[in-house]
Amino acid sequence: MTKGNQAFSPRQQRAILRPVFIHIASSPVRKNLAAFLAATLLALPAMGASPPRLPLMAGALQYEALPLHRSSQNHLLVRAEINGKMALLGVDSGAPVSAIALNRRAYFGMAPNSTRSGIPSRLSINGAFNPVAIAHNLRLGALNLVDEPMVVVDLGGLRHSTKRDEIDGILGADILFPTRALLDCQRQVLILKINPSVPGTIPGFNFRGYRGIPMHVSEGFNLYVDGSVNGKKAKLMVDTGAFATLLHTPFVRRMKIPLRDTPFSTSGVNLKQRGVQVATISRFSIGSMDMSSNDVGVINLEGLIHGGLLDSTPPVAGLLGSEILRRYHGIIDFGTKTLYLKR
Repeated sequence: MTKGNQAFSPRQQRAILRPVFIHIASSPVRKNLAAFLAATLLALPAMGASPPRLPLMAGALQYEALPLHRSSQNHLLVRAEINGKMALLGVDSGAPVSAIALNRRAYFGMAPNSTRSGIPSRLSINGAFNPVAIAHNLRLGALNLVDEPMVVVDLGGLRHSTKRDEIDGILGADILFPTRALLDCQRQVLILKINPSVPGTIPGFNFRGYRGIPMHVSEGFNLYVDGSVNGKKAKLMVDTGAFATLLHTPFVRRMKIPLRDTPFSTSGVNLKQRGVQVATISRFSIGSMDMSSNDVGVINLEGLIHGGLLDSTPPVAGLLGSEILRRYHGIIDFGTKTLYLKR
């Protein structure tokens, strides 16, 4: 992949993908609705590592607490403003870079990215190119981000949701990390640190009764936790963009865990649809916390998890999705890189 005559490094070309699921109701006439892989995003150092640009008049306010709405598809949504217009964004801990829907870019008046900015004008995603657009003002409550780059992706797979839940884009790790965000998946609140240089943790949270689990950050700005599946060590990506927890098909088959077919399917940006099966996991743990027996989705994650992580030691076995994060009162602390869970 090149920008003009400049070649990008292998790290800059690595795509990090995660699925977001739409439930397919069982009916005499079953419709095979594809779920959308919400952020098939490339983790570029220029886009993922730099802190957002804030206006100087940010003031003395240190934190901004934003209420979240849970969609019918189990996604956490936040209200924002893009260039002065109201927007609904999916809060996605698995998205390295924020995104805007292809069919909403013109509505928000987002300009194409100029090559003079030092940020690529388009990114290679699974063999095809997606443009980068600039939100001159992206407002999240009192926090106003200036000239924020967002990848333009087709969110058509999410348009099957109710009109109330139709999202305009994705709020990704390129904003959640620099603002040292705290995402409470059960109480449905997102807290952003407006001035990240001010020391101290976010006040008002009592973690008594919670189990703190360290999260590892990959080169692609994804979060992983250690765990085990039926006694086998594995890593899981912490992914609020995933409707449900998912395991990698070859991993499950090697464990000789029976699989059951379902009426679910998933598809990704520039990727073909793939079916979803279900497995019952008798012993499932995240960090030092043992979960109850769980039915989890099973798909082939090849093309979705990159960099050899599926075959690493221990392997990335799947995605830790929204239903477990909600059930176990999950709190994702991007500042301390800690996942908090409790029964």
